[in-house]
Formats: sequence, C-alpha cells, structure tokens
Amino acid sequence: MNARLKRKSMPILVACLLIVALVVTGRYVVEGPAGVPLPVAAGTKTVLKSSIAGSWYSDNANELRSQIAGFLAKAQVEPRQDVIALVLPHAGYAYSGPTAAYGIKSLGRSYKRVVVIGPTHRLPLEDALSVPRATHYETPLGQIALDVEFIDKLLQYPVFQSVPAAHQAEHSVEIEVPLLQYKLGDFKLVPIVAGQCSCEATAEAGKILASLIDADTLVVASSDFTHYGPQYRYVPFKENIPEGIKKLDMGAFELIRKLDAPGLLNYRDEVHATICGCVPIAVLLEMLGKDTKVELLRYTTSGEAMGDYANSVSYLAIAFKGAWAVAAAPTQVRQPTLTAEDKKLLLDLARKTIRYALDHQEVPEPSDLNFAPTESMKPPRGAFVTLKKDGQLRGCIGDIFPQRPLYKSVIANAIYAAFGDRRFQQLRSDEYNQIKIEISALTPPTPVASAQDIRIGTDGMVLRKNGRSAVFLPQVAPEQGWNLETTLQHLSVKAGLPADAWKQNATFEVFQADVFGEEP
Repeated sequence: MNARLKRKSMPILVACLLIVALVVTGRYVVEGPAGVPLPVAAGTKTVLKSSIAGSWYSDNANELRSQIAGFLAKAQVEPRQDVIALVLPHAGYAYSGPTAAYGIKSLGRSYKRVVVIGPTHRLPLEDALSVPRATHYETPLGQIALDVEFIDKLLQYPVFQSVPAAHQAEHSVEIEVPLLQYKLGDFKLVPIVAGQCSCEATAEAGKILASLIDADTLVVASSDFTHYGPQYRYVPFKENIPEGIKKLDMGAFELIRKLDAPGLLNYRDEVHATICGCVPIAVLLEMLGKDTKVELLRYTTSGEAMGDYANSVSYLAIAFKGAWAVAAAPTQVRQPTLTAEDKKLLLDLARKTIRYALDHQEVPEPSDLNFAPTESMKPPRGAFVTLKKDGQLRGCIGDIFPQRPLYKSVIANAIYAAFGDRRFQQLRSDEYNQIKIEISALTPPTPVASAQDIRIGTDGMVLRKNGRSAVFLPQVAPEQGWNLETTLQHLSVKAGLPADAWKQNATFEVFQADVFGEEP
C-alpha cells in the first residue's frame, strides 16, 4: 500500500488529522495542537486568548484603539437604532478595517449579546458549527464574558458541537471582537465557527439561533468575498478584472439582499465563488424575518487599495435593519441511538473501505461502496476504529471531537487504522481476511468538575494539563483491571506528565462509547 493514498474529494490526509489517537498496549494518547482552549468545569474561569493580536491587528491596546478610532472617523455612515445584524470582512485591519468600520459605525445603540459567526479556514468540520466551552474571550482591549447559558442551549442540538481545535488560530471570529469591544463596550459574546455545511444543516442552525435570540442581540456574519488571483487558485477571467470581480460580488449581494440563503449557497457552487463566509452569511439569512431591510454600506477590494489586481480580495459591510422575528425552537434531537442493523452496516462500511483502499490506492466515497447512511449515522459524532489480528491490536485511530457525520468518521478512521497508525506497518492485502474490526461511536466530551466524577467502565476520559492531553476509551480501564487512581496515573504518563500530575491543576472531560465489533 502506497504510504499516501490518493484522495477523491474527501480531505482526509493523515498529516491533517487534528485529533489523532495512538494505541500502545491498550492505552490511547491524544496528540493535538498545543494551546487548545480547556473546557469549562463548574466554577472555573477559562479564557480564550486572541492568537492574531500582533499580526492581524496591533497587540498594543492604545495603538489598537487609535487605529479603530481612525477607521470610524473616516466612515461616512449614520448610526441607526434598528440594526440587528451585520456582515463584516475579516482580513487584517490594514486591509479590511476601513470597510468594517462602516458596519460598526452604523450601530446606533447597545446590545446585551453579540453572536459572531465565522467560517473555519483550516479545520474540516462537516455539517457542524462549533462553540467553545469557555467563560471569557481576551483581546488587547480586555476580557469579555461569553454567554455560557446561550452556548449551553446551542449544544443541546447535534448541529452545534464544541471542537476545541476549531477555535485555535481561527481569525474569522477573532478579528471582529476588538471592533465590537471598542464600539459597544460591555456585552456577552457568543463566538461560533461554522464548518462546511449543507443547505439543510445551515437552515437548521439558523432556526435554532433564531429561537434563542432576542431584541438585545446583534448577529455578525464574518466573511470576505471574492478571492481573485493565482494566490487563491481562482482566475475565472483575465480581462476587465475589476469589473469581473465586482460582478461576482454583486451577484452574491443580490441574493443576500433577497434573504435567499439556499440561493447564495447554490451561487457559490455554480460560479465556484471564493466567498469564505458563505455558510455564516446563509445561517444569518435563515434567521431573518421577511421584512428585514438590507443595505450595502461599503464595498472595496484590496486590488483597488493596492493598485494591483493580480491578487485581490473583496470586502463588504452590510447592515440588516428591522426586528427579529419570533421563532419557535426546533425539536431537540438527542444523540440518536444506533440500532443493531446500523451497527452491522457501519462495520461493513469500515471493512469495504479498507478493501477499496487496498484495491484502488485511494479513499472511497460512500457512493463507491454503494452505501447510503441511515438518519442515525448522519449527525456529527466522534468514532474510533480498531483493528485486531489474532486477538492482538493491529491498528486504532479515531476522532474524540465530532468533526463530521458518524459514517464519514468511520470511513476516515478505517483508513487511518489500517494505513496511518504509525505504531504498525500498513495493512497488507494478505492480512485483510485475518483482521477483525471494532467501532467505538462516542458521545461529545463534556467537562467534569474533578477526577472523582469519572465513572470507571462507563466514561471515557480526557486529561489536559500544561498544554498536554491524553485519552482513554471507556473499555480501557476494565480491560486492564485498573481502578480510578491507577487509570489516572497511566493517563498522566501517556500525556507525558508525571504519574501524579492528575492530582493538581488538571482538567477532565468525559464521554461515553457505544462499542461494537465483528464476531471473533
């Protein structure tokens, strides 16, 4: 098997896996990016710190205030009392700040809550939006409280997940916060990072948000518009470039003006528009009432500003005026239960995935395997795929945090377990009939106040301390005959910490697993 499987459209590269589990004698270690925000346990203050201060905008508070004040002074727009939402750009302030200032200056009153929805630029996050488990957000202008209760309500719906890596080094939300702090002062923030969502998932997210907001809520959709040029791999024309770019942008704005969320997403797909925040804007459009008025406050391009259209990004500031419509809350859908038939189909999916990869040297699409997911397999859900040969471990890798529908997590991790677990040689064709497959379908990790809240044999666990982390699946401790203290000692060691590190200043998350496998 080639070390690098060819891909079709699925972005599943081992090098890009953000949450990777390695197995050594039954113990699982999570390797992820350092500095991922810790979860919130009861009574704990957890702060998300800006990762772009000093690069995308100044990390000096006085300089930052002066820069924003200068942008606002030049923005020619009258403040309005009836602005309920904005679309703002999210490039570095030197590029997009003057345009964003038009939207910020249009705010003529205060708001108790601001929801900022930005797209993920780095993390594959399919049919899901992520909110952080934290209490505060920090920029050079100070700390601002998150609306923890609002976030908790969002997390009752499967389309909203908490994926820590989604909020690390993601500028699309962070870039808006200092502007809002400067203009509005005190408010509660709800930062949302939107993934690659279908029309159905986008509509669902919009309906959920619409049911939770009130008259004192401002919603900001963060998006740049056309990214033109070879730097962005988007050169649909080479003549009359400024006019062509504006035509693309105004085509998108016309659909926004009509509050046509599906139309905007279809437009993006039809013209291959490089509008990075299409999903956040579509979520916003799904929230708005039909009487909402839409105004384009400012339109600029970096090409015009720099006098060079070889590579250009477009920036729009758009205001939405009116009142939030009263919306009923959608029916809450709990984690769906997998039936015996679902489990059989998922095991068969994992096996066929490995067979296809061995035969074709590429990762299959579900259609390649004649696979149609059931409704229980469609919500985002973390999963591990374990391979055993002659009763011994032969590979095991999985996602702790839900980043894609369960059935796609099974496809990805079947590939990783067979060919990407660096503890083992890649699976050979002659071994295929000798392996047995086990799947662990996980519930989303949730924080607990202390290690004493972990239930051996029921809970999987994630330990985090000093930028290190490790995880055990629920079945690990019973299989090894460990009690809680022994388990935590092993967990600490696998995180690269002293055995007693779990006793002080560590945080814990727990999850449960539905474990099922092929007959021995």
